[in-house]
Amino acid sequence: MNIGGSTLVSYPAGEVRGRSAVVATFPVGGRHGTVVAETPFHPLDHTWPDQPADTGTIGGLPVADCVTGAVMEGEETVHLGPDIPVRRGTPGWSWLVVHVTDAPVTDTEVELAVEAEARRALSAGHTACHLAALALNAALAGRWRKEVPADGLGHPDFDQTAITSSRIVPGGSVDVYRLGKSLRRRGFSAEGLSAELPEIAERANALLKEWVAADAPVWIDSPGPELTARRTWHCGLPGAEVSIPCGGTHLSRTSELGAVAVALDLSEDGAELTMRTTAG
Repeated sequence: MNIGGSTLVSYPAGEVRGRSAVVATFPVGGRHGTVVAETPFHPLDHTWPDQPADTGTIGGLPVADCVTGAVMEGEETVHLGPDIPVRRGTPGWSWLVVHVTDAPVTDTEVELAVEAEARRALSAGHTACHLAALALNAALAGRWRKEVPADGLGHPDFDQTAITSSRIVPGGSVDVYRLGKSLRRRGFSAEGLSAELPEIAERANALLKEWVAADAPVWIDSPGPELTARRTWHCGLPGAEVSIPCGGTHLSRTSELGAVAVALDLSEDGAELTMRTTAG
């Protein structure tokens, strides 16, 4: 299968439409996979499946799924999602956006159209997720007894230290943090956390309200158009520009969120903290 290199992607710039040459088609279970040279579709990333895949059409056909694929140079088999046997960027492999449809794509060049409202809702959720993580870091800063890596605002990075899963949903996100022995050894104190959760959420929400009102700019820095490019989310918050590695989609200003709020829940055994973020 002559793919000719990794798929080029335009979604980091906010694109939702495009036209491109078809470079490969192949069966995917009982469905059909199509790879094009360049796409506006954001696929599900199997390595950190936080943001769901875009929906829309390719060549007029509904896209039932959109996933990451990889094929070794000179080989015919396209590996999909968790079946990919190598790390992203491994030399000799092409990394692909695979559009899955119920019917085969037969044209050699196709129009691609992402459902714009669905994309915007996920972009709002992802932007709010990053802001919420920064606000939570600030609200929990006083619970650290040891020095740990700091986030872009100088607070101990609880989010990156403790997170076990993150799921972007339309207009929000659900993030789960592990409060186990490993985190305590690193210096985090969970003593009395349950009783203090309302106050912690209040502190985080006050920051979020301030950041949304600031109408801060948001942008994605990408070193190239390839799917494998390591992209970074940036936000010019009051007093500091922050950055977080991220391959998702986002809004362009914090004011577009309307409002952001978090709710915090602790599991009965105190081992997990769940943060639910809503925007709008």
